[in-house]
Amino acid sequence: HTLTHTHTHTHTHLFPRNYDDKQVVTEIMARCFTPNLITTTSWEGFHFVGHEIRITEAMDCYGAVVWPSALVLCYFLETNAKQYNMIDKNVIEIGAGTGLVSIVASLLGAHVTATDLPELLGNLQYNISRNTKMKSKHLPQVKELSWGVALDRNFPRSSNNFDYILAADVVYAHPFLEELLVTFDHLCKETTIILWVMKFRLEKENKFVDRFQELFDLEEVSSFPSLDIKLYKAVKKNRRSA
Repeated sequence: HTLTHTHTHTHTHLFPRNYDDKQVVTEIMARCFTPNLITTTSWEGFHFVGHEIRITEAMDCYGAVVWPSALVLCYFLETNAKQYNMIDKNVIEIGAGTGLVSIVASLLGAHVTATDLPELLGNLQYNISRNTKMKSKHLPQVKELSWGVALDRNFPRSSNNFDYILAADVVYAHPFLEELLVTFDHLCKETTIILWVMKFRLEKENKFVDRFQELFDLEEVSSFPSLDIKLYKAVKKNRRSA
């Protein structure tokens, strides 16, 4: 698969009802609702996996808002649960932000490790606990992960055993793309599947994709032109055939 093909008809199996971008996007966005009563803490609600998920957004930083890419990834995990079965799988999310994707993976039965920068962990932990306690088979873990920093100490390669790495919108206007690549590489075993959703805002996203493809085999799984969002599946290059 190359990245050049933008036609989507080859991927109809992922989104039945002869997949139509606008229609699926409408359906994805409909999973989101806001409270009728405005309370002191602002939250947003989401419907996934038969649960109402309430997310508190911290307004002081990027990682504290639920971006459309996260909704796309949640929708994908829920609607493709047979093909990408999460039950009892080891899953790590990088740049987990408010935790929505990690919560959905957890509700789908995964062992989840949600990671982000230290200043986001309080809100992340709060959202995850509140939405997975008594509902999830395995309670998610929340861990600090600053890209490219102390990876060997905090995530020793010998104990990295992730079936999936989830990433939604981790590429935006920040200077750490090289560290992000190092992090993906460090967490990946030969069998790890990366599910990565990205919003294309600027030229640098395309550059990052080029760099990413030097290390990983990348397949565009679906694309939502009306949101400028693409969903990719990636695996380490030159894996010994299992």
